[in-house]
Amino acid sequence: MALRYKTRRRLALVILLLGLPAYIIVAVTIMTWLDRPSLLVELLVYLVLGVLWAIPFRFVFRGIGQPPPEDER
Repeated sequence: MALRYKTRRRLALVILLLGLPAYIIVAVTIMTWLDRPSLLVELLVYLVLGVLWAIPFRFVFRGIGQPPPEDER
């Protein structure tokens, strides 16, 4: 089932305004529970986590910046 363009835009907004801050809080909390790793390891973990959150939502964000399709105007 494909989501309509308008639905994907709204879902992307919810993900960015609610989901991403929650994910950041969880990631930082988990990193504080760990013993302080070296700066390089910590940077690598944050880089991986920074990319990892978007993988499940790529179908939502694909094409959001483009003008709406002709059939949905």
